[in-house]
Amino acid sequence: MSQNLDIAPLRSLVAVADFGGFQRAATALHLTQSAVSQHVRRLEAAIGRTLVERQGRGSRFTADGAVLLTQARRIIALHDETVAKFRPSPTDAPVTVTIGSTEHAAAQLLPNVSRALSQSVPKRDFRFRIDRGNKLREGLTTGGVDLALLIQQADDPRALYVGDLTLTWFASHSWRLPAATSPVPIVAFDEPCALRSRALETLADHSIPATIGAEAIQLAGVQAAVGAGLGVALMATLGETPEGLVRVPDLPTPDPLPLYVCTRPGLPKETAAQVAAVLRPLLALPGNDPVLTLAKGA
Repeated sequence: MSQNLDIAPLRSLVAVADFGGFQRAATALHLTQSAVSQHVRRLEAAIGRTLVERQGRGSRFTADGAVLLTQARRIIALHDETVAKFRPSPTDAPVTVTIGSTEHAAAQLLPNVSRALSQSVPKRDFRFRIDRGNKLREGLTTGGVDLALLIQQADDPRALYVGDLTLTWFASHSWRLPAATSPVPIVAFDEPCALRSRALETLADHSIPATIGAEAIQLAGVQAAVGAGLGVALMATLGETPEGLVRVPDLPTPDPLPLYVCTRPGLPKETAAQVAAVLRPLLALPGNDPVLTLAKGA
């Protein structure tokens, strides 16, 4: 006959003593009364002694039951202490970090950045939130977003510089520059948008008149308007040309825009540093556009 004393039956025995009966023990352990009774019978079978006997409408522990009860408390305490030593601590447990990006970058961003992050930062689970840049900034304030890759001034003490985004003018194959006295139609994202501002500022710095010819809230809308010949758009693709569009070399080259990892208040600095460290070499790789396009329309 087996003399193994399993933890579950020992817990039932202790519960019977602590809660004053089988039914109350069953309720406390979220078991049925018959399950608790079976646990006690298993212990009796293992040691070959009666542990609990009836007394009127209730029950009481025998002398052997009282001895086992004392030992059961010691066994359970040691068991739980041992398990606790190997339980992951809060710093070891995976933590979900929400990274914000603009929606039009998602198709290129997720396969590359998420893979790099999972390999380089194994103790973090990453979730991506796709939205406009101004919404992501709001998310950083409210806590809905932990980190966001944004085109932003470096006056935020929590912002970590990642690299510069090279900007390029794009138009349709049939589009031509208007006469010198006519304004250049710009296709841009709705305000606020750093690319929109940079496009207008670049042309103004070179005394080239410009006007907003079309606006869109999504990259697909911007590219559709450009493809329809409604104007030119400034984009951060760095090496890739959107399908159906061509580069416009006749317009002045805009200054690049800095890309920062921005964090919500209270996020550990090391988390942002880890993410920035992963992104910097990707940003430096020629032709590796998924990270570079992350801030378009921000």
